Amino acid sequence: MKDIVFCSNNCFVLYSAAVQAKNSENKESVPSLPQSPMKERPLKAFHQYSNNISTLDVHCLPQLQEKVSPPSSPPIMFPPAFEAAKVEAKPDELKVTVKLKPRLKAIHSSLEDCRPPSKKWKGMKWKKWSIQIVIPKGSFKPPCEEEIDEFLKKLGTTLKPDPVPKDYRKCCFCHEEGDGLTDGPARLLNLDLDLWVHLNCALWSTEVYETQAGALINVELALRRGLQMKCMFCHKMGATSGCHRLRCTNIYHFTCAIKAQCMFFKDKTMLCPMHKPKGTHEQELSYFAVFRRVYVQRDEVRQIASIVQRGERDHTFRVGSLIFHAVGQLLPQQMQAFHSSKALFPVGYEASRLYWSMRYANRRCRYLCSIEEKDGLPLFVIKVVEQGHEDLVLTDTTPK
Repeated sequence: MKDIVFCSNNCFVLYSAAVQAKNSENKESVPSLPQSPMKERPLKAFHQYSNNISTLDVHCLPQLQEKVSPPSSPPIMFPPAFEAAKVEAKPDELKVTVKLKPRLKAIHSSLEDCRPPSKKWKGMKWKKWSIQIVIPKGSFKPPCEEEIDEFLKKLGTTLKPDPVPKDYRKCCFCHEEGDGLTDGPARLLNLDLDLWVHLNCALWSTEVYETQAGALINVELALRRGLQMKCMFCHKMGATSGCHRLRCTNIYHFTCAIKAQCMFFKDKTMLCPMHKPKGTHEQELSYFAVFRRVYVQRDEVRQIASIVQRGERDHTFRVGSLIFHAVGQLLPQQMQAFHSSKALFPVGYEASRLYWSMRYANRRCRYLCSIEEKDGLPLFVIKVVEQGHEDLVLTDTTPK
């Protein structure tokens, strides 16, 4: 006995020769379905299937109304959607039993929607974080660095080093304080006692030229001329960079010449906006940084003499580790005893030096050296100043 299964209208139908005998016994207890009004077909009408296993006669099933599935509730056993349909037994016919599985309430086109709903953990296991940024309408001006620094200082959330003291040194040419930008006025160079000039302000002056060793010549000459010349851009005194065009009287500060868009050339010449060529030039110089050693050529002996001659000084004169405080003086009656063939010993001379300590290795202390008078002869005094110890005074009649 072989079983045959096929699908018709989403219904699974089981045909079995063994079912025929079982249904014939229960014929009296189960009511049979009404006979189809269709005309009986001859028994010799056969349906040939592709498997060619057996010959069956299939009747059309009556259309039954679909029952509405009950609402979802705790697990219950779903009743069969259809009652078992019985077909009246006839000779040479098979009785059919049909069972339909319950369908889903809604059938969607996508396969993902048919999947069972997953468990929602929102609010229990995880939460979705969202942020909303509101930009006010109108023009928004971002805070500058000074405002940000002041705000952080009020909050006290940052650690900042002690502020560097402001540099009050002023350039004699452009009158700007402190060192300038590397690609601009550049660093300050000392010209004389409390006189400073920017490197490029001096280098681009008409009279100044640079030697192979890096010395700037005629800086003082350019400074004296600049005190009488007025800048065409800012209308202030101290302008020393003139236009190289013949009979052109336009003259600028170096910083003002950059602002006025003058053209600089590699041969250290400059043309004002009225006489510069249009477009770019092969010899045009657009970068002014100077990293080589450059200094102002000056008479250091005369400069030291001017420092010594000043009675009340607010400046410190230092050579290496020696700091000069006072030069002292000699009276006519002291000239015979207060000098030697190599040096003078003026009374009141005072200087200090940082040198190795006499008590500890690899530590420095301060030695204060001075010259006094005792019995008409010079007295050399060295005072040792070291932290954690009392001052030690050493005296002798000779420097050695």
